[in-house]
This record gives sequence, structure tokens and C-alpha cells, in this order.
Amino acid sequence: MSLDVQAIKADFPLLQRQIDGERLIYLDSANTSQKPAAVIEAVDRYYRTHNANVHRGSYQLAVEATADLEGARAKVARFIGAPHAHEVIFTKNATEAINLVAQSWGRANLSAGDVVVISDMEHHANIVPWHMLVDELGIELRWIPIDEQGQLDLTDLDRLLDGAAMLSITAMSNVLGTINPLDRLITAARAAGAAVMLDASQHVPHMPINVGRLGADFVAFTGHKMLGPMGIGVLWGRTDLLEAMPPWIGGGEMILNVTKTGFTTTELPWKFEAGTPMVGDAVGLGAAVDYLEAVGLEAIRNHEVALTSYAMRLLTDRLGDQLHLFGPSEPAQRGGVLSFTLGDAHPHDIAQVLDQHNVCVRAGHHCAKPLMQVLGVGATTRVSLYLYNDESDIDALAGGLEEASAMFAL
Repeated sequence: MSLDVQAIKADFPLLQRQIDGERLIYLDSANTSQKPAAVIEAVDRYYRTHNANVHRGSYQLAVEATADLEGARAKVARFIGAPHAHEVIFTKNATEAINLVAQSWGRANLSAGDVVVISDMEHHANIVPWHMLVDELGIELRWIPIDEQGQLDLTDLDRLLDGAAMLSITAMSNVLGTINPLDRLITAARAAGAAVMLDASQHVPHMPINVGRLGADFVAFTGHKMLGPMGIGVLWGRTDLLEAMPPWIGGGEMILNVTKTGFTTTELPWKFEAGTPMVGDAVGLGAAVDYLEAVGLEAIRNHEVALTSYAMRLLTDRLGDQLHLFGPSEPAQRGGVLSFTLGDAHPHDIAQVLDQHNVCVRAGHHCAKPLMQVLGVGATTRVSLYLYNDESDIDALAGGLEEASAMFAL
């Protein structure tokens, strides 16, 4: 099933915007996705008709707001194949979700000398929380290297996992586009007795996932990369682990009782959702789930593979040896993320030239400085595709890059 991209584009108000009379070409969805009208309208409708605090009032508005929040949770649970909706914890983003695991599960289960395994391709959000525990608890970090194709080098995986307490790894690289072999990684971690944490921020928006069958213990992702609002993220965790973990943030909503001598926590998921939640954003995330389900994640994935293949072929043909594209050479082994350098031109200069043509890309280290060091570059230009992109967007990108090439006399 092919996507009707023109019809999809029409659903996104921002993509109708023109700058200096020219259309906007958005190629930065790995950074944040654009929002369809259905999501914007759902958030607007919530604040216009249902806004009240949740779980705290018996009046009609409070009942409606609570139903909106828990309805959104149920949609997310269904979308990712969670066995129970109470395993879905709302956070403000994936970064907070990973920190929740590191600070709650990590502090309760790790001590000096314990090992956490990550990889060279991790986002800072899946590095810094573990570095904090290196400093505070004295744990050891081990790194899975990558090969020349931007794939994980799993030659020494069993040795790296030997004695490890946790494998915390990205499902898909936000720089290389590499889709990691989750079945092999999780099976190896299980054999070593390690828990498994997945950063699925780049995976969940683009291809199906079923956390109930996957075998991981925790999965984190963010709403704003999957057509939802900024300010809403998700941590999914196994019930037994979440129930055993201590709370991370204390306050209202997460308690069963408070006295002058202590407190007891309430049940999942509210144990980890202290204070007033982001109800409007959760409603928007629920609407994003509805939209993605209506389009179909398998159709989105097939479209992105075809478009990535077109982009890799066209850019290579048009730019030749000047283009250094990082990551797997096979489009089916990667998501719609293309990071590259162009001769000696600085990635920020390339992005500025493209911006003159209303082509939006990201340039920098992409919150992955250790990976940049492994690649031997300070920064790359990154193009990232989604369901609302088509070949005409890639054609415009190629034209802008040719102009950049001539401008910098590469």
C-alpha cells in the first residue's frame, strides 16, 4: 500500500506555509515532527471544553478530563502492544523516561562495580544518566562499538555483557539511521542476566513495535517525534519492575498516604506521575496515535524505505565523491535518516544554504558527541524523512546541495 503523500501533506497546517512565496520543505523530523490538524484540534478542544485537574474532582469537568487522560494512556498502550495500560508512564519526554529508570531502578539495583552496557551510537539522553551513576555509585560503563557500515559490532557482545546488570541501547540511531538487531541484543542480554532498556524515540514513530512480545524491560520514547505535542513522553516498563522500583519525584498524585513520619505510594502508573500531569499534551498524543494507526505504520515504513533509497541514489549521483554518507548502505537496514558531510564545507554552512531554499535540515553533533568522535567528524548535516515527505522534497534538497557545492568550490 502506497501513501497518498499529497493528501497527507494537506493534513499538516505548517506544511502549507510559504516563506518568500516558496513552499516549505521540512526534512528534520528526527528532531521533531510536524503536527496534523487532528492533533492540534484535539489539544484545542480539550482546553476549550474539558480542562480541569484530573483524579481529584467529582464534578463533570474533572471526570471528563480524567477520562481524556486515561483514554490517551489506553491508546498508547494499544499502539505499542503493552500488556497493561498501567505500564504506560507519562513523562515530559524520552530523556525524562530514561532518567527515571536510571535514578529509580538504577539506584535501587546498582552499586559500585556493577556494569551497564551502552553503545557508541547513543543519544546523550542514553549516556549522561548512566555517567551520573558512574560518578555517584561507581558503576562501570561498557560500550558496544560500531563497524564501518554504522552497524553495531557484536563480535564481543557476550564478553561485554558478561556480568552486566543492564543493557541500555537505542532501537534506531538518530544519526546513522541504523536499525539495531533487537532480538539478538535482547536474547544475549537475557542470557547474561541483564535487564534491557530501549531508547525507541526514533523507532516508535516509524515502524510497528510490540513491547509485550519484544522481551525488553523498559522502552522509552517521546511524543513530539510521532506527530504529538512537545512536552509528552512515555516510559513503558514491566509491571513487576515498576512496582518494585522506588518513586523518583515526590509530591501530590503519587501518594496513597502522607503522615508526619513518612508516606506510602499509590498504584501504577500514578506512582511515577507526581503533580498535575500534562493532560492536554496526552490528549494530543492520543490523537497522534489515532492518525498514525489510520495511515498504517507498515505503509509508513515502506514509504520511508523507498524514499530513503531514492534519496541515497539521487544524492550520490548528483554529488559524487564529495558526499560522505554515514550509516548502512542498504536502505532496508536503516530508517529515513541521512547524515553526511559534503567535501570540506562546514555542516552549518550547508544548512544555511539549504535554508535559503526553505529546506529545513539539522546540522551539528545531534546530541551524539561520542559517536561524532568515533566517526572522526565534529558535526554532520542530517536529513530525516517522514510520512509527509516525497521525491519532490528530495529533488529540492539535491538542488540546494549542488548550489552549496558550487558556492564553496568543493
